[in-house]
Amino acid sequence: MNIFKKITTVLFLAVAMTSSAFAAEANTSAAAAISHLEKAIAEVNKSDFNSAQVHLKAARSASEQVTGNETTLKQAYANIIEGQKGAKLGDVKKSADALNKAVELYKSL
Repeated sequence: MNIFKKITTVLFLAVAMTSSAFAAEANTSAAAAISHLEKAIAEVNKSDFNSAQVHLKAARSASEQVTGNETTLKQAYANIIEGQKGAKLGDVKKSADALNKAVELYKSL
């Protein structure tokens, strides 16, 4: 019986540590996405669209690892794409607005 208690305790701790590691990774990915989005917004506002594209690509790849509410994630990802389209067209206002919406959605997670 004593062995059974030890085994269940070890398994419980292993599961708890694994789930906290996944949550920490998701928070890191969200923070990376937010960081790249904020840098992209700054570059778009300076009309430096080439640098903004680099940050937008990095934000899109970081956003793929973010977990949370699927609807919110889809909306945020769609806003990143809209911001990227606006940056390609040179539309500062459209791009900045879409990227700011994406940042707010990621912060809400």
